[in-house]
Amino acid sequence: MQLTPMMQQYMEIKEKYQDCILFFRLGDFYEMFFEDAITASREMEITLTGKNYGQEEKAPMCGVPYHAADSYIAKLIEKGYKVAICEQVEDPATAKGIVKREVVQIITPGTVVSQNMLNERENNYLASVFLHETGAGIAYCDISTGEINTTQLTSAGYTERLLNELVKIKAKEVIANDYANLDGFIDEMKITSGAYISILPDQYYIRNAAEEFILRQFQVKSLKGLGIEESDLSIMALGALLAYLFETQKQGLSHLSYLNVYDTAGHMSLDKATIKNLELTETLFEKKIQGSLLGVLDKTHTAMGSRKMKQWLREPLNNLKEIQERLDAVELLSDQILLRNNLKESLKKIYDLERLAGRIACGNANGKDLIALRNSIFVLPDMKSELAACGDSFLEKLEEKMDSLSEIYDLIDQSIQEEPPFTIKEGGIIKEGYSLDLDQIKHSIKDGQSWIAGLEGTEKERTGIKSLKVGFNKVFGYYIEVTKSYFDLVPENYIRKQTLANCERYITPELKEVESVVLNAETKINQLEYEIFLEIRKKIQDYISVIQITSGAVSTLDVLVSFSEVSSKLGYVKPQVNKGDVIRIEKGRHPVIETTIKDGIFVSNDTYVDRKDSSMLLITGPNMAGKSTYMRQTALIVLMSQAGCFVPAEAAQIGIVDRIYTRIGASDNLAQGQSTFFVEMSELAYILNTATEKSLIILDEIGRGTSTYDGLSIAWAVVEYLCNSKYHVRTLFATHYHELTSLEGIMKGLKNLNVDVQEKDGNIIFLHKIVEGSASRSYGIHVAKLAGVPASVLETAQEKLHQLEATAVSIDLDHYEKELLAEQSPVKEETEQISFFSFAPNPVVERLKALDLMNITPSQAFGILEDLKKAAEN
Repeated sequence: MQLTPMMQQYMEIKEKYQDCILFFRLGDFYEMFFEDAITASREMEITLTGKNYGQEEKAPMCGVPYHAADSYIAKLIEKGYKVAICEQVEDPATAKGIVKREVVQIITPGTVVSQNMLNERENNYLASVFLHETGAGIAYCDISTGEINTTQLTSAGYTERLLNELVKIKAKEVIANDYANLDGFIDEMKITSGAYISILPDQYYIRNAAEEFILRQFQVKSLKGLGIEESDLSIMALGALLAYLFETQKQGLSHLSYLNVYDTAGHMSLDKATIKNLELTETLFEKKIQGSLLGVLDKTHTAMGSRKMKQWLREPLNNLKEIQERLDAVELLSDQILLRNNLKESLKKIYDLERLAGRIACGNANGKDLIALRNSIFVLPDMKSELAACGDSFLEKLEEKMDSLSEIYDLIDQSIQEEPPFTIKEGGIIKEGYSLDLDQIKHSIKDGQSWIAGLEGTEKERTGIKSLKVGFNKVFGYYIEVTKSYFDLVPENYIRKQTLANCERYITPELKEVESVVLNAETKINQLEYEIFLEIRKKIQDYISVIQITSGAVSTLDVLVSFSEVSSKLGYVKPQVNKGDVIRIEKGRHPVIETTIKDGIFVSNDTYVDRKDSSMLLITGPNMAGKSTYMRQTALIVLMSQAGCFVPAEAAQIGIVDRIYTRIGASDNLAQGQSTFFVEMSELAYILNTATEKSLIILDEIGRGTSTYDGLSIAWAVVEYLCNSKYHVRTLFATHYHELTSLEGIMKGLKNLNVDVQEKDGNIIFLHKIVEGSASRSYGIHVAKLAGVPASVLETAQEKLHQLEATAVSIDLDHYEKELLAEQSPVKEETEQISFFSFAPNPVVERLKALDLMNITPSQAFGILEDLKKAAEN
């Protein structure tokens, strides 16, 4: 049997989009068929039906109303599907034969633009990766805001840095070339970034085509003007990104007009482990904002401000001048409370200008969007006035970037109704007085509309039918409705149109005549309003770049106001940032933990680290005492300073840090066959291979994932490497290997710190105070007791501890010191590491080794054991 013409059309379109679920427009519904229907009904939890379309068996099908499609599409996108939107591209009323249909948009996780499908406080990045044996290019954009960026990575470890970039931007979708499949890197990208990843065909990576896409999008004659003429890897990544966008969006993307070419060295580098371990934008386990640094600092009033704050926290500055500009602005806003409050009130009235501009540029904006844009513009003059003479150069520069956008305000104010409908094709959107032609048509039918409006009252009085109603629906037009109890009063000129359960609906010749005039005119009105609205939207499109620059300034101001608000409320201070090596923090506090403490006061602590006498802070003490908190708060205070925020301390001096590294906690990667210890060593290797003289390293319990002596050896070697290297990298190192504390005074730059505790009646009290010196002992069994471990287990553990401590070997530090002093220069990479341990001979063990067991009588054996027992007791 032959398929119906409509189903033939469906199959032809579906053939071109086999990797998508096809939303096929039929009237007021999007329908799906066959495998698409089975998948969609399961994933969207809607009813699966079937219908015969020329086949012997019914075709599986399901559908969703077109006006509610966004919520259904969002479910599919969230689960990693692509959706192709197939629309009717000609008027069914005038079409000859089957209505023409085309795919007008492909929606993927990284190309979502619908307001209902986006998280307003998060960017939705699509990233393009071009991998090559010489390096990697990355380009990423958020088409909902118009932001587009690119860079390339060519030095050693570029794949690791590429993963860090994907985690930093939290890419929703990644497209890549086939080279990414080598050595399983594509799987590593999936696991690390959590993004939806596609490998594109080779035709996306033709150099000439890539260059052409770039030149056309940014309307330039040469790549030199964009600053990427010699960046081949960036060109390939960016070209593929634009090609993919043109293919999926099937329209111009004029709002992608400014390319940001950046260098990863331009900001503090944060790897994926550091972003996760410091809980910058979400908590480690629950993935919630509350409990993260962002949860404390984000008091922004606009969605775009919140997105910018995330960006600032993931990309702190390295440039001293830029850092100082931000800090000075926060200082002024903190001091001038009236100015800050006025700006806050204005910011509360501003909608998401970035995404409004994106929807206007993409042709998705409706009347409500334009009113939101107008209302946002209304407060810009007040903000500009507040900033113009505030006395801070950075804030005054922001004022200069803000355009008052008065032309757009006047255009929208004169043309769009105050309460426009959501749709743009059904009228009621254009104000009276804006279009003479539109007003004339509306006036021409006023008599007819008035007649219809008064018909109900007139007919009730004429017929005596008290329940009579005049109504309208799209199928039957206008009608007169009469309930059953009044059928005997129905006049002869009423013509029955529709019978319902409890009433009849009628028309009259006069009503149909007036209806014809009114409906024809209303159709013309709706079409004319739609055309006028498109003209207005097109005029606003000419201002997109100005709106984007303005929104950038507003979002920056929003973050600065938020920083100043939090700083004032929580007692933060302005850090003194410089190009030196000293990090000095007086009475520093953890910005998140201090806000969550319900009972008691957070115990503040000092920090001093440099690259000379205190480059390695070796921190000992029991679990739960606060070692990890102390190290994290140091890292967060440094990061906040370079992001431009005040810090939780009484005073802070920060020597600029180019990278923060953290090796904290236990994690594995079972999907790739990597144990906890392997992951720990991989992260350690990355740190040691890439840290520079300006870095800050946070290490927690290095070596604990293997045997005691293996772990101690590794930890010892790491301490030696960081202290003896030419860099003397600033490091905070928490450890339970108390043997390492003996290196103070021997290893240059190493300084012992410990977390103070008190013992009382066999219990320990954590004081959470960092003091100089090393911990006298470990308190693991005490912590186990607090955790509720059974008493019998604790007693056995205590006995074993005494036994192990009694037989533990000692470290010959005198021997180590002599070897260390004999070194003429710092340890070189190619030289063999010196021996860490020298064991003092145990006399009991030595005597046992010397025994000739084959020639000893039982009585002699008892005598020897008695002697050994006495020797052990002594």
